[in-house]
Amino acid sequence: MKPEWSCLKDVTIIDASQLLPGPHACSLLRQLGADVIKVEQPGSGDSIRQLGPAAYAQFNRGKQSIALDLKTDAGREAFLELARNADAVVEGFRPGVMKRLGLDYAALAAVNPAIVLCSVSGFGQTGPYASHAGHDLNYLALAGYWATPVQVHDKVSRPRVRVSDYAASGYAALSLAVAIMSARQHGRGQHLDVSIHDAILSWTAHGAWAARGHEAAPQESPTVMPENDLFETRDGRHLAMGILENKFWVNLGEALGEKFPALRDPRYATRAGRYGHKLAVNDLLAAMFRTRDLAEWEAFFGPLDIPFSPVLGAGELFEDAHVRARGVVRRPAGEDGIAVNFPVGFSLGLPEGDDFVAGLGKGTAR
Repeated sequence: MKPEWSCLKDVTIIDASQLLPGPHACSLLRQLGADVIKVEQPGSGDSIRQLGPAAYAQFNRGKQSIALDLKTDAGREAFLELARNADAVVEGFRPGVMKRLGLDYAALAAVNPAIVLCSVSGFGQTGPYASHAGHDLNYLALAGYWATPVQVHDKVSRPRVRVSDYAASGYAALSLAVAIMSARQHGRGQHLDVSIHDAILSWTAHGAWAARGHEAAPQESPTVMPENDLFETRDGRHLAMGILENKFWVNLGEALGEKFPALRDPRYATRAGRYGHKLAVNDLLAAMFRTRDLAEWEAFFGPLDIPFSPVLGAGELFEDAHVRARGVVRRPAGEDGIAVNFPVGFSLGLPEGDDFVAGLGKGTAR
């Protein structure tokens, strides 16, 4: 059931995209009240189906599914008929594909002047990289994700989630909501050019700009914080220490200074002082945290006002008291997997979650 206040309650979006960015953007808008019709290639469907039902459900729960071969006249005509009564189309092909299919913005606007076309591509519709192949790691590399040093003992390692894809999906969803509202006010749609590379560049650019002056000596960068890092514990686990404000360093020294007197070294009393001795401070903390198991550190830091967190494993995460209390993750009845609710609380409520996952071309499959 959709709340009466929801401005997306009568919005229809055609999702012709695959994998993560486009489908996730449509999923976010579905959670905010929109109806989403998933258009897939007959036989194979969205490529993410090859990774299993849970992977497909992650980004396509609650969507209808229609199988259309867009390379045929019949498929194209059926797609245009859907677009005639829709608010937006989301596609994730390389630039030029929609035009070759006869389904570009001009073709869609001819049957529905208020339609919004959102094209999500790796490098955007223009520019020298527009036709290049790419996935998340490629966009991160080219957007300077690893250009900003952040650790005393820094290293390049891949992120654990598809950061650039999620950045793009968030911008796509926000832009779609704005463009749809504008089209409803003025009767004129538009073409949204969402570049995954642009999206992550908007996150990395400031840090990379500042890092230009520290490429020869990365540790000197202000983004390298010796007391704001991940540390290994005696049992091979890890913890996160998020000290940024000086008051937290003072609290750490008060709590552990008797046993580890170097924490009270006057040279480290200020942030500037610690920055002047980054290696020594980082090595001090690393040695200190290796003296106890993670559970012991959890018990010790529990009552203290210090930004400490254990690095949770996959099994621990879903049993965490705060995760359970907030209710972002839920277990749909009869499924082995999970569903993730919209991660923002609305005081007037959001639509109840649609847990069905449509089979390829099976409509709503409720």
